[in-house]
Amino acid sequence: MSHVGVPRGTVRKRRSLALLTTGVLTIPVLAGCSSGSEETSRGVPQDIAPAARQAVSDGSTVNWAVDALPATFNAFQADADSATTRITGALLPALFPMDASGQPKLNPDYLESAKIIEREPKQVVLYKLNQQAVWSDGREIGAPDFVAQWRALRGKDSAFWTARNSGYERIEKIERGADDLQVRVTFSKPYADWRSLFSPLYPKEITGSPDAFNDGARTTLKNTAGPFVLRSVSKAKGTVTLARNPRWWGDKAKLDTLVFRAVAAGDRTQALADGTVDVADIDASTADRITLARRDRGNNGQPLAHGPGSETTPAAALRSWALAHGSDEEAAEIAQAAREKNRKAVVAYTAEQKGLRDFAVRKSLEPAYTQLALNGESGPLADDRVRRAVARALDREELARTVLGPLGLPAKPLGSHLALAGQPGYKDGSGALGDQNTKEAQALLADAGWTRGGAVQPPKDTKAGSEAEKKGAKGDAPGTEEDAEKEAAEGTKDDKEAKSEKAENEKKAGQAGEEEKAGKKTEQDGEDSTTEDSTAEGEKAERASADRASEDSAASRDEGLYIVGEDNKPGAHAPAQAVSTGGVSAVHVLAPARTAAAQSAALLRQAGALGEDGAVAAQDKQPGGAAGAYAPVGTAAPAPAAAKGQLGKDGKALTLRFVLPSGPGSQSLRSVGDKIAVMLEKIGIGTEIIKVPDESYFKDHVASGAYDLALYSWPATAYPATDGRPIYAKPEPATDGSLLVEQNYTRVGTDHIDQLFDQAAAELDEKAARELMKQADARIWAAAGSIPLFQRPQLVAVDKKLANVGAFGFAAPRYQDIGFKNRQAAGSPADRKK
Repeated sequence: MSHVGVPRGTVRKRRSLALLTTGVLTIPVLAGCSSGSEETSRGVPQDIAPAARQAVSDGSTVNWAVDALPATFNAFQADADSATTRITGALLPALFPMDASGQPKLNPDYLESAKIIEREPKQVVLYKLNQQAVWSDGREIGAPDFVAQWRALRGKDSAFWTARNSGYERIEKIERGADDLQVRVTFSKPYADWRSLFSPLYPKEITGSPDAFNDGARTTLKNTAGPFVLRSVSKAKGTVTLARNPRWWGDKAKLDTLVFRAVAAGDRTQALADGTVDVADIDASTADRITLARRDRGNNGQPLAHGPGSETTPAAALRSWALAHGSDEEAAEIAQAAREKNRKAVVAYTAEQKGLRDFAVRKSLEPAYTQLALNGESGPLADDRVRRAVARALDREELARTVLGPLGLPAKPLGSHLALAGQPGYKDGSGALGDQNTKEAQALLADAGWTRGGAVQPPKDTKAGSEAEKKGAKGDAPGTEEDAEKEAAEGTKDDKEAKSEKAENEKKAGQAGEEEKAGKKTEQDGEDSTTEDSTAEGEKAERASADRASEDSAASRDEGLYIVGEDNKPGAHAPAQAVSTGGVSAVHVLAPARTAAAQSAALLRQAGALGEDGAVAAQDKQPGGAAGAYAPVGTAAPAPAAAKGQLGKDGKALTLRFVLPSGPGSQSLRSVGDKIAVMLEKIGIGTEIIKVPDESYFKDHVASGAYDLALYSWPATAYPATDGRPIYAKPEPATDGSLLVEQNYTRVGTDHIDQLFDQAAAELDEKAARELMKQADARIWAAAGSIPLFQRPQLVAVDKKLANVGAFGFAAPRYQDIGFKNRQAAGSPADRKK
């Protein structure tokens, strides 16, 4: 299943460039962190129900869920995605696939050997091909295929539309060796990651011409060389069907057919329950349902203790029955309809649970990690001291526990940008930045000029009577405030009158504190939208949903409205959770708008919530400002600029835009984002949490730089010198004055980091190359543009009779070994034939 926040087409495709950072790195600390022996790390093992081939039966079909049909079968094109990678893995040669420890491993199905045979004067690699290896049309795999792919990807012929060419541009020539089964590759300059090349390997019929490469390979692959061949693609059914390759020379595929079926994330549970798919990546909620289904197997037909209606008390059930059979016909009709709706929901849920009993949840850690990205191009985060303060405010262990703990997976924060735990060369380099330390974070902010009173102080270069001061005074003038109040109060006559009355009171110069309190009392008495009963109910509802505080109100979305200060219910008070953490100043919004800040401030002043210095009273402080203020979907509602405890400088509050995806599959990211907002609030940094649609999250916000903070992921790689460089490289200015940023979306980089990557890419001694990567990782930590948080969980629902498939972790699947266990071992798989 795809994950929001993963750059599209990034599996083995991290190729790019990026930005300039301010500040000086602490050289002594980095030197200490980059030396020493390699740290021993242990990754989480894969969970695939391994079985010997003789224990797996021949025949049958497996349906495997993918997010969508692949846009292309050409893995080297820009719109190649996870489905492209999954399907081509069963069809095309991969010379050095990753093994369970995240290392490239020679594939004996295609290679007898591959090694560097010359280093001087130039690097030469000799490939000896498996003499049985042939394309599905019977032609030998040989040097012509290598030459055609090199010419297509080396970047010299613009007729080939390719998204990547790293490594191919270093090749000087490719020749036939002693015979047709030998391929001799000479490099113009040393290339340590030569094993990354020619995987997947396409036949020369595809890479030999721009037309075939650009268009032909998008929709079909007529010539392949894997355990399966491409049989058909059905857009109507949303399926890609593979069949056993009759010319395959390796271990015969156990399955007759392998069907990749497009199933949206939200439809996975139903697809599993009704038998549409046998294998599917799932989220935690579906995993929980499968666990419950297997637990309830022996309940002898008793009603389930979970699902629709399970929380109905006996008293509520009796009340419902009484209403349905009462003398009030209208009430009875409503009650009967509700009871029937609930009955159908219970029946459907029970049927789904019965179907889910046949599945197991196989879990590991995905070869990808989630990071907090800090955009250092402009604003407060252009100062490396502020970035380091943000990083040192984070309790990364708590964030890891939030996501991994409930799943029973090791909740240890990741310590490297360039390797994952369990991979060779992994070492925790976070010491170059420092552990979580609130006092140190506050000291960094103070050194950068952000202080507790800075939000209400005029800029230091503002003179008396200057235009800037006049403009600020005008912003605080009663007339301006009154205008903002009118905008916020449109559509409700009584509220408008109350606001006008309050604004008139505020126009009186020298208003005493008692008058302000009286004004507050008048406004509270004048508000007709909230009563003591509704307030109590709102508080109760908030406490009940505290763990789901980051989810939007479905009713508000349906009405096209967003409630400023409250994500779930109009007029509800701040959640009790926020009070316990000191009153989080994070604001949940859908997109920025110019007038939202004025609306929020005007409403708070009108209610008497702001003091003379603009501070929010402790009892009134809550996420999002004044609850009950309505604004259109897409409106930002930042808290008052001088919220209590928030830092500022030159009259501006230290508030960061935190962009998060809003879709149902992104709940874990939003939960992590909420916790980060709490941690930042403790050191005086406010956040505007901006929720945007999943489909536009990365392209329109992260990649374009329209954010200060964001959460997204990068896949693991066995080739960090090649794949990591474009993610962390310093950007270069374009001719139009903009920055050339390919994949370094934090826009933070240094010349020294670039040099370390370049040295590692040319270092043919693997141990020395890994040491260079550790030094680069320490520098990346110190620059504080990217803060790794945790390796992502991998949850896969699998028919419990299937073997050799599930949560693969680092390793590439061996498609030829997947199948149903023999009848004597796990029952007949005959019913699985489709």
